Amino acid sequence: TRLQKGNLNLSKVKGELSWKKKVFFKEEFEKDLHVTLLGLAEEIKHDQRFVIVTDYNLLLAIDTKTKDKLDVNFKDLAKNYDFFLPWAGMEKTQHQNENPADVKAAERMAKLFDEIKKDNPNDDEEFNHGLNVFLSRLLFCFFAEDTDIFEDNQFTNAISSHTQADGSDLGTYLDDLFEVLNTPDDERKGLPAYLEDFPYVNGGLFRQRHSAPGFSRKSRQLIIEAGELNWKDINPDIFGSMFQGVIDPEKRGSLGAHYTSVPNIMKVIEPLFLNELNEAYEKGKGNSKKISELLHRLSQIKIFDPACGSGNFLIIAYKELRRLEMKVFRESNMMAFSQISLSQFYGIELDDFAHEIAQLSLWLAEHQMNVEFFKQFGRSNPTLPLKEAGKIVCGNACRLDWEEICPPGDHDVYILGNPPYIGSKNLNSKQKLDIEFNFGKQGKTLDYISIWFLRAKKYGKKINKNFAFVSTNSICQGEQVSKLWPLILDDQIFISFAYTSFKWTNSAKSAAGVTVVIVGLSNNSNKKRIYSEYHFQDVKNITPYLTEGETTYIVPSTKQLCLEPEMIGGNVAYDSGNLVFSEEEKSSFVSKFPESKFYFKELLGGKELLNGGIRYCLWFKNYSLNEVNELSIFNDLIENVKNARLSAKDKGTHKLAERPHQFRDLNTPETFIAIPKTSSEKRSYIPMKFIHGDVIASDSIRLIANAEIYLFSILNSRMHMAWVNAVSGRLEERIRYSKNLSYNTFPFPNIKQKDKEILAQCALRIIEVREKFPEKSLADLYSKDKMPSELTEVHSYNDIAVDKLYSSKRFNNDKGRLELLFRMYKRLQIEKNNRCQI
Repeated sequence: TRLQKGNLNLSKVKGELSWKKKVFFKEEFEKDLHVTLLGLAEEIKHDQRFVIVTDYNLLLAIDTKTKDKLDVNFKDLAKNYDFFLPWAGMEKTQHQNENPADVKAAERMAKLFDEIKKDNPNDDEEFNHGLNVFLSRLLFCFFAEDTDIFEDNQFTNAISSHTQADGSDLGTYLDDLFEVLNTPDDERKGLPAYLEDFPYVNGGLFRQRHSAPGFSRKSRQLIIEAGELNWKDINPDIFGSMFQGVIDPEKRGSLGAHYTSVPNIMKVIEPLFLNELNEAYEKGKGNSKKISELLHRLSQIKIFDPACGSGNFLIIAYKELRRLEMKVFRESNMMAFSQISLSQFYGIELDDFAHEIAQLSLWLAEHQMNVEFFKQFGRSNPTLPLKEAGKIVCGNACRLDWEEICPPGDHDVYILGNPPYIGSKNLNSKQKLDIEFNFGKQGKTLDYISIWFLRAKKYGKKINKNFAFVSTNSICQGEQVSKLWPLILDDQIFISFAYTSFKWTNSAKSAAGVTVVIVGLSNNSNKKRIYSEYHFQDVKNITPYLTEGETTYIVPSTKQLCLEPEMIGGNVAYDSGNLVFSEEEKSSFVSKFPESKFYFKELLGGKELLNGGIRYCLWFKNYSLNEVNELSIFNDLIENVKNARLSAKDKGTHKLAERPHQFRDLNTPETFIAIPKTSSEKRSYIPMKFIHGDVIASDSIRLIANAEIYLFSILNSRMHMAWVNAVSGRLEERIRYSKNLSYNTFPFPNIKQKDKEILAQCALRIIEVREKFPEKSLADLYSKDKMPSELTEVHSYNDIAVDKLYSSKRFNNDKGRLELLFRMYKRLQIEKNNRCQI
């Protein structure tokens, strides 16, 4: 109503609002809303971003920039707020989709490999290497016969026509063919026509002799069926999928090889360099000098992937640069040949086979682009014989000299990739030495991928530098932030763009489903942009936590910065399941030994806290071992605990065997706030609870003993949740609430008694409303889609009360809360250090 009656409204029609560049809104109660929406979208005159029509039962909207549409019941509008986030400066991101042909090809090759392994039950390392090389040669031949390197279907038809249906002679035929493909035309003698007709390939692909495996009728037929696919539309990066599908799973895990699909690669290369090059093209249209400068730049750019695997990033980057070059040629009516060569592409790969596949993939990508170039311009560079395919080095990127492999020179170098995902606790002995080689002793708790960030930072100190890696999200969460990022960021190097945590899958067989971030760094970028799954936002600075604001490192602390009292962990059992009972197990035990019921107590873990249910434990805190041994009904259980503790590797656990009747910890406060150690990131608040009575907290609970009730209000606020979401560690995407990071570091102002009383009232209201829903678990109550409106309302009042303690101005979102919290943390740390010096 305010907008409709104000100066911004350009429409004088009742029930309409026209706000320039923002929105055209119309009430419609008679006509079809869908027809009305389309008509309005075509007729708008003031560049309105959104057109909305509604009869207050149904609401339709269209984003005139992206052409996305919204069609929802009016009552569900709040659930679809993200459709309108561009009004808040958060643009929707546009991602490429997987190519269905790629998925099908990956499945065919994996199926073929499985069948060949059945025909050849040989796990010898040399045989497996030869099999991998054989499959890479097959892939080349499939591509070649569909992309005019060979005659159309020449390879598949030759197998069909010149080998036995039972597959008995297929191996011999392929050995002969591969030898021919490695022989120049002038050195061939006495070959039958069906072999002579194949061209000379060279390039090293067929140089080494590896005998083909044996074949059956079925595996021969699978090769023919694979050949019947139209391979010209398949991205050479599918070799990455094949690579992941065929190498030994254990070896794949140790190498950290995660195949990266095209949509995910585009999330890296677009903000790293492609968007900026496209902008240069748009600005240079009609200006021959700027166009010439752009073309020269394209011919000099270096793309370097120091963990290149089977070459996926290099392939897609090469193809995108070639397409941009073609766009420039087309716009400028140029008659030139492509000046982008494979020699501009560099990589390091530890696995020999993957390194070979990377070179093969680049050859085929070059040919695909030459075919595309020929279709548009009627001319192209020749593909055969194959030439050098970039500089792909087989070796350990953690030790090799990157500048020697890819000399920086005077031109743009973009470093990118998808290095191995290996957490600090899962490193083998060689990888631990790699960490120490790069970081010294201070790198002990860092993930393996940290090496790539450090080496990229040190690479080419005097050049314009831009690099981006796909990484597990752990390096931007928890204690790793304060250990890694001060070594990477400085006055020259800053985070230029970032994708916050997202899960991904791809077309690979047994696709790697991991939670990742993408972090781009630069010493010369003008833009800083944070991407989420569907939107992006331009910001002034990106912190290592991948949030907007000033960079401040949150250091884990064993002492509380502000909050009281101390947080402790729950009780670790170390009992091998002998002291903990389900409800059924406890009932069964008590029915056999009725006197045992006096020694059982309720055991509360994170699962029970969130989802309900009940467990029990035998609790002998105030009993000596001799006293318990006198109760013979427990002897077997106690002996089992003792033996399990003595067999452990840890000497501290051996010490616990001296009191096998007890948990390791014996924390039994009369009342406590129970907080689950792990909670879903999808909840607006972490479900926590005041516990009264004789309840034992397990080690999946964090607890605050004998806390005043006003603390419950603080921990259940948006202010605290903003902090927890930003600085806590994660298990995949779930929040790991910790004492040293989440609780002890939380900044909170000094408050008066009357403030505590207000917060206590807010806490009591939350607890009171929860009790109105006894049938619902905490997980149900705090589910984003199921949270009762009454509970949402009291939490909102609580948020306002806590926010007021920090600032008289209202916070519109968590961004403002975080900016204030980080400033407070920095100030409090300075004050703390000054006190320590005094």
